Amino acid sequence: MRSTLIALAATGLLATAAHAAPAAYAIDPTHTFATFEIDHFGASTNRVRFDKKSGTVQFDKAGKSGKVEVALDMNSVNSGTAAFDKHLKSAEIFNAEKFPEAKFVSDKFVFDGDKLKEVTGQLTLNGQTHPITIKSNKFTCYDSPMLKREVCGGDFEATIDRTQWGVNYGVDWGFPKNVRLVLQMEAVKQ
Repeated sequence: MRSTLIALAATGLLATAAHAAPAAYAIDPTHTFATFEIDHFGASTNRVRFDKKSGTVQFDKAGKSGKVEVALDMNSVNSGTAAFDKHLKSAEIFNAEKFPEAKFVSDKFVFDGDKLKEVTGQLTLNGQTHPITIKSNKFTCYDSPMLKREVCGGDFEATIDRTQWGVNYGVDWGFPKNVRLVLQMEAVKQ
């Protein structure tokens, strides 16, 4: 009986050791790009990026779990045209003065075997929070020869109905509700 208890205790310790604590990563802003795309009357696509972004990742490879927090500075919106940027920041669209930050906080990593398939979580934009699912187009971790540390990253995208967050400008004129969010992200192990 005693040897059975010792064996069970040892098995429990080994199982605990097999699932290490998640590793902490900091988003590398020089290798992270957050953009959105919206159709413009069927004639072209408006593409806009956010120049200031930050965040953290907690990732447990063995447990296939993690957490991501990404913040976007809404005042750093950059379309390449100053007048358009000013309009995007205005109360008609992002209301950046009142809501200077948008934030995505994940609640689940979804894997298909060893491949990260999607990340689900909550997007806070324009003072409102709603769930979204971000699809992973590619994801990997590598040892950076320059940083001498592990880096994890990938390409992600989601399509959202912007009106859920109260961004209704131009819908009455025929601007689409759907906006494509695109995120290329790399994070450095701390």
